[in-house]
Amino acid sequence: MTETIDAAKLDEALSLIDHQLGALQRREFVGSTEMSDMLLDLRMILTFVPAEPASVN
Repeated sequence: MTETIDAAKLDEALSLIDHQLGALQRREFVGSTEMSDMLLDLRMILTFVPAEPASVN
């Protein structure tokens, strides 16, 4: 795979990670559902490919 990650997507993913890590550090227990949700959010951010605009002929 030779695709590169858009800078805005990378910033959004890093922001999500930073926010979630900050919230998780204040807790003693983290449920697997919460971790799965965070990973799915990251996956969605990093794999979202915007639709190509239709070319006008």
